[in-house]
Amino acid sequence: MAGMRIFFTGGSGKAGHHVAPFLADQGHEVTNADLTPLRHDGIADLRVDLTDLGQTYSALAGAARSADLEGAAVPAYDAVVHFAAIPAILLAPDATTYATNILSTYNVLEAATRLGIPKVVFASSETTYGVCFAQGERRPEYLPVDEEHPTVPEDSYAMSKVAGEVTARSFQARSGADVYGLRINNVVEPHEYAELFPAFLEDPALRRRNLFAYIDTRDLGQIVQRCLTTDGLGYEVFNVANADMSVSLTTDEVRERFYPGVEVRREMGRDETFYSIDKARRLLGYDPRHSWRDELG
Repeated sequence: MAGMRIFFTGGSGKAGHHVAPFLADQGHEVTNADLTPLRHDGIADLRVDLTDLGQTYSALAGAARSADLEGAAVPAYDAVVHFAAIPAILLAPDATTYATNILSTYNVLEAATRLGIPKVVFASSETTYGVCFAQGERRPEYLPVDEEHPTVPEDSYAMSKVAGEVTARSFQARSGADVYGLRINNVVEPHEYAELFPAFLEDPALRRRNLFAYIDTRDLGQIVQRCLTTDGLGYEVFNVANADMSVSLTTDEVRERFYPGVEVRREMGRDETFYSIDKARRLLGYDPRHSWRDELG
């Protein structure tokens, strides 16, 4: 497909500063809307407070680079990728985390759909299932965890992501745009394999809250690209993870040690992620390519 004009929010964050350049490398024209500039060649930076609806509208409707001034009118965006958020609990007061995340998501969806942008891809989270930031230990209701698993979190961050999904579904119903949510697992940058994974292999319990899953930033870029090139799904949410677990135990060993008594709904592969990516494979053609096993030799 021809390159798209993409309004990318949060392109300076941990995931965004990998995914936004990846999309630019695919031939897309990317604008980074963030409070902090990315300063990446080929990507335009706009300083936008997305909790301000006026700023959000103005940024989405306006020019982002001098080339936008050459035609009779500013070219419209083809898609919005919304990653901007306070990315976890314990970074700001809970009320601030919730308010910032849900208001920015509302504003982006309001502006995008009112302006007739036909596609929005937004970042949701693994935390929506209530396991990651639970007080004490919480086990999933069944394995592997798919998109039908109940989403009943306790914490402000995951609450904001569940509310964001409800908001996104409502805007999709109102507008008819394609609106795809990505329930992104623990984001891992390539350099972090050597830094973090030896400890995970020594003590697998460190990965319990992440359902023993992870997502490489390069494969996260791939699934965003697949969302941009897959049309006509309406509203959908997708688990996003790599194909294997982030520990060296087998699935049977993890189940016996951490999930005794938890229902297993289908046969699983020896190293298969407990965070099911079957839906993304089926509907998007998602095919994760990276593994900590390759990175660590």
